Amino acid sequence: MYARWVDFLFVILFATAASCMSDDAIASLRQETRDIFYHGYNGYMKYAFPEDELRPLLCKPLTRNDSNPAHVELNDPLGNYSVTLIDTLSTLAILASSPSPSKDGRNRELQDFQDAIAALILLYGDGKKDRGGQGLRGRGFDVDSKVQVFETTIRGVGGLLSAHLFAIGELPIKGYDPTEQEKDGRWGIFWKNGIIYDGQLLRLALDLATRLLPAFSTPTGIPYPRVNLRRGIPFYENSPLNTDAEHGQCLVGEKGPADSTESCAAGAGSLVLEFTTLSRLTGDDRFERLAKRAFWAIWERRSRAGLIGSSIDPETGQWISPVTGIGAGIDSFFEYAFKSQILLSGISFDATNYSIDSPEAFGAAWQEVHASIKRHIYRGHSFHHPHYIQVDLHTGAMRAFWLDSLAAFYPGLLAFSGELEEAIEAHLVYSALWTRFSSLPERWSTATGNIEHGLTWWPGRPEFIESTWYIYRATKDPWYLHVAEMVMRDLKRRCWTRCGWAGLQDVRSGQQSDRMESFFLGETVKYLHLLYDEAHPLNHLDEPFVFSTEGHPLILPKSFRRKPQHTATPTKVNTTDVVAIPTIPSSVSQAVCPLPPPMLPLSISATAARQDIFHAASLVRLHLMPKIGVAESPILEFTNDHPSVSQPDLVSPTNYTYYPWTLPPELIPANATSSKLTSRNTFDLSFPTLPNMVMNAAVLQRSSEGILINSVSGLRLGMVREPTPRFPGQPVPDEFFRVYAVSNVALGRDEKVFLSESSINGFNPIDPHFSKIRDTEMLDLVLDLPINEKDLGKAVNADGTVEQSILQFASQLFTNAHSNDAKVDGSNLMSSLLRGLSDMKSLFSDSDLDSNASASASLSSSSSASASASSLPTSQSLPVIRSLLPAILPVGPGAAPLPNVPDSTGDLDLDWNSIYVTDTLCESPLPASVVRSHQVLVVKRGGCSFSDKLQNVPSFPPGASALQLVVVVSYSEQQDEPMGMRMGSGYAGGRDGRDDGFGEEGLVRPLLDKMQKTPAGMPRPHPLSMVMVGGGDETWEMLGRAKAVGVKRRYHFVSQGLKISNLFAL
Repeated sequence: MYARWVDFLFVILFATAASCMSDDAIASLRQETRDIFYHGYNGYMKYAFPEDELRPLLCKPLTRNDSNPAHVELNDPLGNYSVTLIDTLSTLAILASSPSPSKDGRNRELQDFQDAIAALILLYGDGKKDRGGQGLRGRGFDVDSKVQVFETTIRGVGGLLSAHLFAIGELPIKGYDPTEQEKDGRWGIFWKNGIIYDGQLLRLALDLATRLLPAFSTPTGIPYPRVNLRRGIPFYENSPLNTDAEHGQCLVGEKGPADSTESCAAGAGSLVLEFTTLSRLTGDDRFERLAKRAFWAIWERRSRAGLIGSSIDPETGQWISPVTGIGAGIDSFFEYAFKSQILLSGISFDATNYSIDSPEAFGAAWQEVHASIKRHIYRGHSFHHPHYIQVDLHTGAMRAFWLDSLAAFYPGLLAFSGELEEAIEAHLVYSALWTRFSSLPERWSTATGNIEHGLTWWPGRPEFIESTWYIYRATKDPWYLHVAEMVMRDLKRRCWTRCGWAGLQDVRSGQQSDRMESFFLGETVKYLHLLYDEAHPLNHLDEPFVFSTEGHPLILPKSFRRKPQHTATPTKVNTTDVVAIPTIPSSVSQAVCPLPPPMLPLSISATAARQDIFHAASLVRLHLMPKIGVAESPILEFTNDHPSVSQPDLVSPTNYTYYPWTLPPELIPANATSSKLTSRNTFDLSFPTLPNMVMNAAVLQRSSEGILINSVSGLRLGMVREPTPRFPGQPVPDEFFRVYAVSNVALGRDEKVFLSESSINGFNPIDPHFSKIRDTEMLDLVLDLPINEKDLGKAVNADGTVEQSILQFASQLFTNAHSNDAKVDGSNLMSSLLRGLSDMKSLFSDSDLDSNASASASLSSSSSASASASSLPTSQSLPVIRSLLPAILPVGPGAAPLPNVPDSTGDLDLDWNSIYVTDTLCESPLPASVVRSHQVLVVKRGGCSFSDKLQNVPSFPPGASALQLVVVVSYSEQQDEPMGMRMGSGYAGGRDGRDDGFGEEGLVRPLLDKMQKTPAGMPRPHPLSMVMVGGGDETWEMLGRAKAVGVKRRYHFVSQGLKISNLFAL
């Protein structure tokens, strides 16, 4: 028995030794990252400094292309202020915590860090107003360069701030003593190179950031994309700085040609980390205030689907591109939403501006936008393997299928925010993609398996290795060390040049580009080094620090966190010029730090043993890749004597069975299995082409709710089978069909499809593929409400935003078009309104409609609707608007069917025109005269049971003028269970799932727990019909003003025994 245990332990130890990366191997890889850095850094300092970047093929400096201002890919980040050196300072500081061995004990990396700072001070001054502020190249960054605000902030301002925090000891450097001293009348931190550090980098960061401030002079608070570091923004004619002839910044004839105002959400909204740090360190609050204003200006323009667009006009606040995703143009906005919560935690803020200043506001924004991404952009396991696509900004409908290399940051953000399983899933795709191309192409299509639109380059981007570092820190799974080794081997084999590191112009052929971007040394190599430096202090720093989107560590000094001045719950919130704090959807749990995934017995890597690891490989088509031999590389002639080259770098992948290609086969458990690929269960419902029917634009009409179908002739409904969302305490969820496409028109997940009454006439009611079924839970009350122009008010505010709902717009249109006695029918209103949408869009922009979506009334009989207007007159001479109010039917022994009246459709008079409104009806019975002379009774919910309310209704002989319907009005505090939990309707209740008060969200079916009785306690011979509506006092008052009431039953469609969740009949 003892021998068996020894054998068992030997097997475990052998498996561990065979699978784990040894300390010596990790140390060797750590040294390789240091060699990679210094090969590029020394090349830059020798051949390019003090210019911005290095041309590694020609061994020359790379500078701005001033002769071609349209060359923004080059001119935006390069400002003639030694960008690469500034971007590299924090990497030098990080390397200084684990210096390379030295015979004299000298910390070469720390000395290089301090010497680099000395070189910057020599060139650009020390940031003071006296003679020391003048450098060899200028006073601060007074250069005539038009640069991008975003790139200059993250590379320049962020690089200077991070280096300053290392220099003063707020960020750790092992073995560095930043003690301030006074010598010979000078106060500061004395360095061996003669520099007395007293905040020179902070002052230079302030100088650079101050030169960016003119870009924030916009009507929206969203900054212009570019600014001239010396001249400001003379090229934006509509800026307030340029429209004031007397006090404007431009002299006569100085404006020059106008520049494009198009900015991206990432560029405008990703300034909070750098600008807040600068404001807190300097005491100048302008930067923090403007950066937060810009972030929330982007946020409040999110679409009805909760999505952020990729490009926006800072002057109008309108989205420019209708397509969005998680990558280029949007990426760092999500990153800064979450990281701002961390950086701001524990510091003081103005409680009266809680919705823009508090860390909780940024955290809630991340939770909310992550939920929207997961709902609309994320494609789950039924799409081969989870990944993200490009969708319509406003509806979430799919628009493109490419992945871009910038989006490789997202798995790291997910891991950092506690969404570890989603992070691992997403990272697998990029790991397989890197294995296929030995780099990441700029765009790759999941649909075709090819590079998208010829975007073949990889400029040394850090996003994939950044995510690898985050996930490794969360899991400690050695699989990610081998992924990083793959990246390092491939970039050394393909990107090495004699004097630096080149990007790849074509990842397929290996053609190099003559540019070493500043972020290669500032980010890519930094994250590689941290992966192999387990003991690095940043890997164990238990403080609220973050890496910026440029990879610069930032932290606010401890002194700012000692005595926070704010209250946890503000008593007053200023919402005059900002949106309220975002509401976290109920479906999103508060993120916590999860445990790493469990490992299989006798295995080391949980990731290598995942059952879906080859699903990602299949998505990327690794199994279709041909075997290749050892590739030639320009580093062959330097293998013997160059420290940045090692023999393993010459090895190229020979097969794609496992990934990463550096993965030892022993890391895969011998008995591991791959789960079966799941597939979408889709079904196409095609309708025959009817005689004399021609498809035209009027057949399909789009509204803010979805698509209206006026004819099904020749139409195809693409449907997917999905499970009903499961809620706690519910049994196993049912399934339903969801229409995802109408012919060739893709739909978003929350979009609805409406069939007009005429389009479904003549359908076989028992057709198993398409049946119309009456809803037994929900109906709509049809109300005739008196209105006039004065009560509706102006549809558009002075600032151009939309005030009323679409339904109220319609009421104005119809009031003008009809006489005072006219009625506007609900179904006709739907059709007429949809036909007029294009005209209305010429008056109001999409963002205006989107920003008021939560207040808009639904246009269908199966979603929220209201036509509330305060203090509407009741004079019979005024026109009326016919509106729908969602109502829910009761259950239980006391429930009675509705009166046998037809649906209120068309322009016919409604059935009941005498309405009596009372309170809770709990204290005493109604007068008998009320129920004999009123057809509708309106009571408030609460005070007693529903059965007790009905018992206080006197007996009466049935008749056309007697009581027909009891309407119970519910209040928001009484609506504590989402209706979707009972109905599985899939309706989200307006933007972000928030109910507008009149809708069905929150309604539950009333329980009449006993048979109906009269006030005398006798069984009621003619039970009363009852429904319940939401909306509280406003609905209660609206029902009291109504001229007439009717009912409109709801219908849904069934195919193959399953409900079609988003298809409705008008």
